[in-house]
Amino acid sequence: MGYWRMPLDAEEHEVVIGKVNILAYRCKGCDYCIEFCPNDVLERSVEFNEKGYYPPVVKEEGKCVNCNFCETICPEFAIYCTELERRKLRSEDVVREPVVKRRRKRHAE
Repeated sequence: MGYWRMPLDAEEHEVVIGKVNILAYRCKGCDYCIEFCPNDVLERSVEFNEKGYYPPVVKEEGKCVNCNFCETICPEFAIYCTELERRKLRSEDVVREPVVKRRRKRHAE
């Protein structure tokens, strides 16, 4: 999860890093976990499992925030998360994106 600025109470918060564990033999390829992951951690595998479905794989380790949404939404209980570490919020956790103009453009008359 990223912040657009460093919170004033940053020293009071911790960032949780999770690990996604996938039980490929249980997966039926519904892709709910891929579709609804808030940090876009998962992608579809190029190899199929014993049942002929394409289970998810982790794109990038360390991007999971251990929200457990994937295990909540999985109808086959084929995925779960574990907490790897808790650490203090650092400056690289802050998202630095250009400011988006919020005014609408006026139409030429």
